[in-house]
Amino acid sequence: MRKIVAFDHMTLDGYVSSGKGMGFEWTNRAYDEELSAYAQHIQEDIDLPVYGRETYLGMSGYWSTQPTADSTPTERAHAEWVNAVDKIVVSTTLGSADWNNTRLVRGNLAEEFGRLKEQQGGTIAIYASPKLVHSFLDLGLIDEFRIVVHPVVIGGGTPLFPAGTDLALTLEESRSFAAGATYLRYGVA
Repeated sequence: MRKIVAFDHMTLDGYVSSGKGMGFEWTNRAYDEELSAYAQHIQEDIDLPVYGRETYLGMSGYWSTQPTADSTPTERAHAEWVNAVDKIVVSTTLGSADWNNTRLVRGNLAEEFGRLKEQQGGTIAIYASPKLVHSFLDLGLIDEFRIVVHPVVIGGGTPLFPAGTDLALTLEESRSFAAGATYLRYGVA
């Protein structure tokens, strides 16, 4: 059985989006080469990325034009992977999903993703997309959280866990980085 993970970057005060631009401009301070290289480990079992509409538009707008001559080896590897892999965007308002290998899912999340979990394959990962993560939490679909906590406080935005969330988690992995970020992988108990 496949698992569904939420992979998010989070501020120390619990926010995953500032609500400005793409919402994660605050990750730049601690997102260094060490963390960038480790992200390959974090994502090595993922074979189906999932995005909400806002994250999809930002990611497709950027990664569909990559790699370039200026890309680092890590950026090049991620660009090649993300442009080739099958992807899902979940949206009720998006007209189409034009990024190659992307399928649009409009509803019935419990049925659609319950079916996907039963299929053969690697891990299904929701990238950023806090509103989508909230929907999956409400449906009990998330099996694991992969969180990079950044040493920054932004005082507001969209939290990873909405008010009223009640989860028991088990720490599966952790690692600290020299620039101040910490990676935490929690299984849902």
